[in-house]
Amino acid sequence: TAIIPEDGSPIDLHMVEVMHMRHRLNTDTKCINGIVLDHGGRNDGMPKYLENVYLLTCNVSLEYEKSELTAGFYYKDPSKKAEMAAAERKSTDERCRHIIELKNQVCTKENGCTFVVINQKGIDPIALEMLSREGILALRRAKRRNMERLVLACGGEAINSTENMSVDILGRASRVTEEQIGDDKYTYVESTQKVAKSVTLLIKGPDEHTINQIKDAIRDGLRAVKNAYEDNCVIAGAGALEVACNSHLMQFADTVVGKQKIGVRAFAEGLLVIPKTLAENSGLDVQEALITLQEANTEARKSGKWAGMNLFDGKTIDPVAAGIFDNFAVKKSLLESCGIIAAQLLLVDEIMKAGRRG
Repeated sequence: TAIIPEDGSPIDLHMVEVMHMRHRLNTDTKCINGIVLDHGGRNDGMPKYLENVYLLTCNVSLEYEKSELTAGFYYKDPSKKAEMAAAERKSTDERCRHIIELKNQVCTKENGCTFVVINQKGIDPIALEMLSREGILALRRAKRRNMERLVLACGGEAINSTENMSVDILGRASRVTEEQIGDDKYTYVESTQKVAKSVTLLIKGPDEHTINQIKDAIRDGLRAVKNAYEDNCVIAGAGALEVACNSHLMQFADTVVGKQKIGVRAFAEGLLVIPKTLAENSGLDVQEALITLQEANTEARKSGKWAGMNLFDGKTIDPVAAGIFDNFAVKKSLLESCGIIAAQLLLVDEIMKAGRRG
């Protein structure tokens, strides 16, 4: 429910950040109710653990930028050079002061609140030092997609200017922590919402193979849940649908006249490839498992139930009771495309035959 839009628009799975760490065991994989960033603060004096946090997300340059034009400056005395350097820093320092003023406005000793700045652009060492003195944790060069997710997870809004800032633009986080693993730093931003609108799946594992296996499983699982939600229905799995369709088509073939009967029966036999593959991959006797499943299906359909294959012992189970389902969209696409693909292959054969005869 974290990423389901309230306005009924399609689900965006990009709002689920999938991040991996080569650390600990795969059983340590967990879902963070918020965002995990793959970098930390760039100043050693900044806090590493904050609670009851006000969060400012911005896309503002907090670093000195050289002019795009090549120009030379000549000074009469060293004081003029110092004035020039101060003028160059003035705009950057002014933006930092605006942030510090906002922090002092919302964070007091009485409420015990803290302040975090996450910026999409850069923050130079001087600006980092200014923010560090005020107890502000500042992260620079955050990814654009993470800026969008932060707003969804913690609220507030991303700003492009530090002028006329108010409390309304700030998000809230229950806790912000920085963790270092080897040379890599990670920052956890945990939302105050019970169920955030953007979350992070933090994958952990001892090696790349384990991490890739978990990633593939999560990717498939997220899309399966998304399809089920959008279809508003599911279909009995464990080969139950294919066997039921095979039985129905065989009965229908008896009512068909002419060569079309052969096509209907061939299509029905083709549907059995899925339960046959399930049995073969499970090390079962394919023919015995298939016959057992077909007999069980005949009895189950009389009472409006389904019969699926138990991959552990080759017997049959009720897939609905066992919680084994397939996506409606996947099965629909499969049934629609297989007939078209078969027709195209037969057309190619006809063209090749015509070429030989010609």
